[in-house]
Amino acid sequence: MNVAISNSSDKPIYQQIYEQISAQILKGELESGYALPPIRQAAQELRVSIITVKKAWEELEHAGLINTVTGKGCFVAEFTPDQILQLRNVMILKQMAADASYYKSFGLTLVEVIELMNKVY
Repeated sequence: MNVAISNSSDKPIYQQIYEQISAQILKGELESGYALPPIRQAAQELRVSIITVKKAWEELEHAGLINTVTGKGCFVAEFTPDQILQLRNVMILKQMAADASYYKSFGLTLVEVIELMNKVY
């Protein structure tokens, strides 16, 4: 598990942790059954509060990416390649929907958004 926290980011720290770990799971970097570090240990390593890590772990569990086993810890859920692809697409579409709303608020057309995206991609 490799997580980099940015204190200058607009995103809450728990969300940064959630996004980075979920991406690692969906890219296959963290395989099914991988044991996440205990919350206290992760908080210490990342130099954040226990509550922050707990919230990130809860979000990962809510998304179905990890399972908590009482007394044993949190583990990456079992996925088939098709399930990973499906989960990835759901998460990407959710983000794209939020982004599209933002772009629409500026009055941009789809063509304009694609042109701008091509410049940064």
